[in-house]
Amino acid sequence: MSTPLDTAPLPSLIHAMIEAAPTPRPPLEILLCAPRGFCAGVDRAIQIVELALERYGPPVYVRHEIVHNRYVVDSLKAKGAVFVEELDEIPDTDQPVIFSAHGVAKAVPEAARARNLFQLDATCPLVTKVHREAEVLHRKKNREIVLIGHAGHPEVIGTMGQLPAGAVHLIETEADARAFTPGDPDKLAWITQTTLSVDDTAAIVRILTERFPNILAPHKDDICYATTNRQEAVKRVGAEVDAMIVVGAPNSSNSQRLREVAERVGCPLSVLVQRAADIDWQRFEGTRRLGITAGASAPEVLVEEVIDGFAERFDVTVRLVTTAAEDMTFALPRQLRDAAE
Repeated sequence: MSTPLDTAPLPSLIHAMIEAAPTPRPPLEILLCAPRGFCAGVDRAIQIVELALERYGPPVYVRHEIVHNRYVVDSLKAKGAVFVEELDEIPDTDQPVIFSAHGVAKAVPEAARARNLFQLDATCPLVTKVHREAEVLHRKKNREIVLIGHAGHPEVIGTMGQLPAGAVHLIETEADARAFTPGDPDKLAWITQTTLSVDDTAAIVRILTERFPNILAPHKDDICYATTNRQEAVKRVGAEVDAMIVVGAPNSSNSQRLREVAERVGCPLSVLVQRAADIDWQRFEGTRRLGITAGASAPEVLVEEVIDGFAERFDVTVRLVTTAAEDMTFALPRQLRDAAE
């Protein structure tokens, strides 16, 4: 007589097998914006810090975050970069002192020269273009300057600091444009921060030109190519997806504008995150099509990290949506060119 096998009843076995079986991951199509991430100005600024460390050794001092991205800043700190907010935090030294990509007021390099500090300027050349434009419009064409931008942003502080106090009037909103009272309405010129919303800026400019028909415009648009291109990609993708992830820092103007652009074209959920660890996954339950982009100071490794995070929870396919090709490069400071070669 055979001994009964020590097994659970059949229905219980089936129940246990069902519970143990892996739950199928829901499908998710990711529309990956291109262009996204680093622009030429950001790439140049980071290169300047890395090449300075390579050539002169640590420490290399950097005034303000070289670009607005914590991952980038922490990576450079690990290599020997020391970040400060003001020059008086830097001891007397022969080591390089680098100005961030956002640009600085004229008083900053003047103070550095007074201390005989070795300066390397990582200001984005497109920001430098705005600085020079402000000077020409004010000093040579005798114009009051209207700067469209965000108060407190380092780029705005640097641009306003190119001219004497009171020479530049900051306009942040359409309401500001309507309320602005110039000294002479026939002697005005407008310039902009390089990382603004293209649409918001156009609305402000329309108000200014309607109120002051003789106001001078920049010779060439001040909003940089990278800002414009990334916003155009988000406009294309944001209208097609259930949600949008913008990889970038909360203090990054261009990243915040990308999130706003996605909202404006009707994306139901638009979220700015620095890392995959910041994502509230519950908010993306039920998402079937997701857009992903990155601000101009966010490295591609963080985009890949976010995609990997979704791939752990969804059955992911990725489709690249390209709206422009970028091949812009900027020359390095003379002192570092041979190091780059």
